[in-house]
Amino acid sequence: MKMNNAKNREPLTDTQLLMSITIVIFVVMYLIAMIFLGGGFLHAQQIFDMLNDNASLIIVSCGLTIVMIGGGIDISVGAVTSLVVMSCVLYLNNGGNILVSIFLAVGIGLAFGLVQGFLISYLEIQPFIVTLAGMFFARGMTTILSVNPQKADHEGFAKLRDAKIEINALGYTAKNGNLVPARMELGVVVALACVVLIFILLKYLRLGRNFYAMGGNQQSALMLGINVKRTRFLSYILSGLLSGISGYVFMLHTGAGNATNAAGMEMNAIASSIIGGTLLTGGVGNVAGTFFGTLTLTTIKKIVVSSGLNDPWWQSITTGGMLCFFILLQSVVLSKRSKKKKQ
Repeated sequence: MKMNNAKNREPLTDTQLLMSITIVIFVVMYLIAMIFLGGGFLHAQQIFDMLNDNASLIIVSCGLTIVMIGGGIDISVGAVTSLVVMSCVLYLNNGGNILVSIFLAVGIGLAFGLVQGFLISYLEIQPFIVTLAGMFFARGMTTILSVNPQKADHEGFAKLRDAKIEINALGYTAKNGNLVPARMELGVVVALACVVLIFILLKYLRLGRNFYAMGGNQQSALMLGINVKRTRFLSYILSGLLSGISGYVFMLHTGAGNATNAAGMEMNAIASSIIGGTLLTGGVGNVAGTFFGTLTLTTIKKIVVSSGLNDPWWQSITTGGMLCFFILLQSVVLSKRSKKKKQ
């Protein structure tokens, strides 16, 4: 019976395999950091700090993963996040309402998703060109709103920003004997909710399967009766929506707006998606992998800093090296799997 069960067990899909590799590499890297570097890596708060600092990046990466699975790209996400932050900060500082500011953030993200999605899907303009224009437009609008940094002084928002979820069971005892609980920001809850919802969308809903079909082979998707234009349009709407949510979460973390906010976030989001097992060619990817891709990217940066290499270029070099490593790894693994299938 056991032999029959082993034979009948379905092999891992490309998406599952690449995601598994990412998770294993993350766990191994973190264990190595715990053994050889110690310090903060020995406390659960290190994981929570990684999540607190990268909640907005996780959300943006989820949106970019959807677009990349469908065979597209969106490099405007960082600039849209920055525009959302500045718009909401200025609105709140002028006596705005917190609930309305959330709708403002979502509205800005949806507006970019709608316009860019329409140009790409129905006018068939290259995604890179459209989203590049969107990036420049969003950055320009952010600068027009304010060149100088703006701190959110809204009393109600300050309470929301400072709110923390404390978990005593995962805390640690300080040198003075006091218990220091693990602290998680509200933005992390939003990010985790986005990961779960997008995971369900991609795995269990018809729209998610359409994204994979469209990215895998557009002609085959058309033959299956999938409305490719509408599906691509919806992928950019979701990316825009998540960029808007990301902007508000970013503001919850920093409490301020700046023209340079989220600079380079789009590149980090692409890197997180690729490290998580999403292929630039489309058809393969998973937000669970993207989540661990973000953690892997953050872990290697923290390892570099903990090793005494504090200069910013070392983080860029290691990020580039990690990205090349995962792209080569994906290429080798998928090439071998393809040869086995042909045999």
